[in-house]
Amino acid sequence: MRHQLSEDDAVITLKTSPQARKKFDGLPETIEARLTRYKVDGKSYRVLSSMVDAMQFPYEEVVNVYVQRWEIELGFREMKQTLHQAKLTLRSKKPEMVRQELWGLLVAYNLIRMMMLDAVKDMPELSPSRLSFGLCMRHIIVFFLTTLPETVTKLPAHYEYLMESLRMMRLPDKRPDRYYPRVVRKRPTKYPTKKNASQLN
Repeated sequence: MRHQLSEDDAVITLKTSPQARKKFDGLPETIEARLTRYKVDGKSYRVLSSMVDAMQFPYEEVVNVYVQRWEIELGFREMKQTLHQAKLTLRSKKPEMVRQELWGLLVAYNLIRMMMLDAVKDMPELSPSRLSFGLCMRHIIVFFLTTLPETVTKLPAHYEYLMESLRMMRLPDKRPDRYYPRVVRKRPTKYPTKKNASQLN
């Protein structure tokens, strides 16, 4: 069953499998879903979601959210790979210390992001997402480790200098023809990889 909302937007009916109904109690035999199609840089995409109410979730808003969704994924990557230096595990062993360490990462990430936002607040043509998080993070750390203002009255001048420096950490313009397929990242191992016969000679 299909209810067409517009040329690129429809509410469809999906049948659930017996295995899914056995696993999830109360799961009906059919469920409604929203099938939305859109194009970005000439490429077509289809999104299946539970946002079936077209009045509450207009087509344009759904498309805008999914176009920007990868920015959230980039934020997770910045926290895990840049801020946490791509470490596989946390240093803490006890549950309360793990929570403290995670909160510390989140606080540090948001503080850096707030400073990046502050750096471009008077520049509507420059989005904070177009600044390099890695470069800004390193510059902020070095700045606070090496900058010792003589008096408190000089703090605003030092901070403005920092803001000017962050504005220089711009990323290159996005290339519309770039495409990155989603792949499973190979997990690093502490054991050496096995060499083939040609490498042993």
